[in-house]
Amino acid sequence: MFSRIGSWCHDRRRLVLALWLGALVFGGAISGAVGDAFRNDFNLPDAEAQTGFDLLEANFDGQGTGQVGTIVFQADQAVDDLAVRTAMTALFDEVATLEDVTRVQSPYAPGGEVQVAAQGEAAGRIAFARVELTPDLPMAQAGEVRDEIAQRLPEVEGLRTELGGMVFAEVEQPSSELLGLAFAIVILIVAFGSVLAMGLPIGVGLFGIGIGTAAITLLSNVLTIPDFATFLGVMIGLGVGIDYALLIVTRYREQLHAGLGVRESVAVAVDTAGRSVLFAGCTVVISLLGMLLMGISFVQGLAVGAASVVAVTVAASLTLLPALLGFAGQRVERTRWRGLIAAGLVAVALVGVGLELTPLVIGAPLAVIVLLAGLAVRPLRAEVPHRAPKPLRQTLAYRWSRVIQHRPWLAAGAGALVLVALAVPVLGLRLGFSDESNFAEETDTRQAYDLLVEGFGPGFNGPLRLVAEVPAGSDLGQLDAIRQAAASDPGVAFVSVAQPNDPTAPTAALWTVVPTSGPQEEATNELVQRLRDAVLPSAEASAGVDVAVTGMVAANVDFADLLAARLPWFFAAVLALSFLLLLVVFRSVLVPLKAVVMNLLSIGAAYGIVVALFQWGWLSDLTGVQPAPIEPWAPMILFAIVFGLSMDYEVFLLSRVREEWHRTGDSRTSVADGLAATAKVITAAAAIMVVVFGSFLLESDRVIKLVGTGLATAILLDATVVRMLLVPATMELLGARNWWLPRWLDRLLPQLDVEGHAAPAEPPAAPAEPGAEDLEPVLG
Repeated sequence: MFSRIGSWCHDRRRLVLALWLGALVFGGAISGAVGDAFRNDFNLPDAEAQTGFDLLEANFDGQGTGQVGTIVFQADQAVDDLAVRTAMTALFDEVATLEDVTRVQSPYAPGGEVQVAAQGEAAGRIAFARVELTPDLPMAQAGEVRDEIAQRLPEVEGLRTELGGMVFAEVEQPSSELLGLAFAIVILIVAFGSVLAMGLPIGVGLFGIGIGTAAITLLSNVLTIPDFATFLGVMIGLGVGIDYALLIVTRYREQLHAGLGVRESVAVAVDTAGRSVLFAGCTVVISLLGMLLMGISFVQGLAVGAASVVAVTVAASLTLLPALLGFAGQRVERTRWRGLIAAGLVAVALVGVGLELTPLVIGAPLAVIVLLAGLAVRPLRAEVPHRAPKPLRQTLAYRWSRVIQHRPWLAAGAGALVLVALAVPVLGLRLGFSDESNFAEETDTRQAYDLLVEGFGPGFNGPLRLVAEVPAGSDLGQLDAIRQAAASDPGVAFVSVAQPNDPTAPTAALWTVVPTSGPQEEATNELVQRLRDAVLPSAEASAGVDVAVTGMVAANVDFADLLAARLPWFFAAVLALSFLLLLVVFRSVLVPLKAVVMNLLSIGAAYGIVVALFQWGWLSDLTGVQPAPIEPWAPMILFAIVFGLSMDYEVFLLSRVREEWHRTGDSRTSVADGLAATAKVITAAAAIMVVVFGSFLLESDRVIKLVGTGLATAILLDATVVRMLLVPATMELLGARNWWLPRWLDRLLPQLDVEGHAAPAEPPAAPAEPGAEDLEPVLG
């Protein structure tokens, strides 16, 4: 079937290309017309915070359940100055009339005195208003509200106004993917020695990104998908798209070198490498969709969005790439100086755009000039000479494998020790959400956060809500026991008096609790647990009410606890799936067992590096990252993606090893030969992934930095320590036992061929499209 797919796409390459171009244009147009509805809200089944939100919705018109931003202002002449008061009151009145604003709590309204700083140098000079938006408002519309408020900010001498809160945060569009693309151009040219061969994987990656992000945008209208899902999609699509296409193009060139024609080479490449691509892609998709079992809308939307990009990229690799190879033909083996110089200039221009270095952008027009000059200048039309490939057993990879195999215990011990040492910080992993203190100091969001800390303390950036149903006829005075109990905790800076939903006949009461610590601090998490488990129960019993501790901070605590409790089940499911798939593919018990253990070590080491950099703040002067907990969903997304990608390398490497073992029966030379045959491709693919993912460390958004760093380090460790140390060492130690499988189990396992066939089983060749093989592209 795979061979027929490759042949069909080759023979009808114009149709296939037209269909993909149509899908790209149509998807972009539809997603642009429909728009996005990204939102960061999430459901919390059976969580106390969700119970509190339900009570607020039923008894207080949803007060505190929506997305809350702040308007923070500082007045040198005091916030009660007539000019300041008049201007800000007018602003608050206007903001209250905006379409998606449900409530504005002004510091000038009755009871708003607590929103004016009362201590220290900031007393009377700093105040804030809470702006509550519709709970399920998409991020794009929240951004429109922010822009409308920003346009209305008054200009009064001595008055400074900032918009704060995550809902009003301005998120910069990432540009670091351009750096990854630039380095991918360089790495592919070095690996392939061909500009045209370099362009094919990049083209497939860009198609996957374009259609995949359009799909995410459309899905955001029916699923709860966070706003950073598109950034994640670009990151994954570019890395995975280039990686998968690289494997197929490499196999295609091998078949050309073996003397097959273009059509036959395409068929064999799809029938062999294409199977590995589909296998690895399905593994990633299944692993990502396993996050659906978590039962949380936020995580489910993120999983579906990421899986859709991977699925589109796999489809492009198996259909679009064979069509593009048909257009390229034998020219994939030739490179002219004009194309090589132009590609280098394009890479320089991409670096200039990514780093905002304007002088380097001149590389783009210079590339066009070089291509045009190549039509007339003979030296630019000359072919770049290729270095003759070394015999397999004279390559560095072969010699390295033999060195490792001569000292397998030392290599295995050293590799395992490195990974375990890097994984040690994961023992201190703390899941939670980072707050606005992680934004760049020059942003409005960070400025507003710092003003609140200066005037009120860090806890005002994340207040807690206590809400309880009150029995009919209850005396509100009895509820003061709740306030006194909460105020007695050393982690509480302020507790409001009970606010009834109806002063004459109350059925519910609400308290506001301000912690002494910031929203992301561990002390705040401990306060939430302490209030629930130790501080409030006795007061609840004396007052005859059941109090729910809620608010966004409490919801974040519950969210992190819920995911932490379910993570082991998710990990176990992915590990079991990986083991079973490799068991079926390689007909071996020990090979998949080793793969699972080694992948766990490499991912654990990547987690450890993430904890050290992002939770502990190591190297913060270089990374620009401030210490904060690790986002609760991050370990899952990293685990799913990295496991799928490592399975790709595992299948690609061990398939060649197994092929050599069947051919020679020598377990030692088969390992060295397999490693030497695949080292170039795996190294190039891993280098591209590391650069693409690692480039996102240059972004300002902490979440994008975290995911990019986690993926880059995991791939780097997998391609170096695991593939170059642990795999050859353990294969040497086990020898022929690597391929041991009980006979009874061999009879039960289904046959799954991910290696394909070296010769295409296909119908006679269809007539070639007229002129398709004779077109001479400008890049040559």
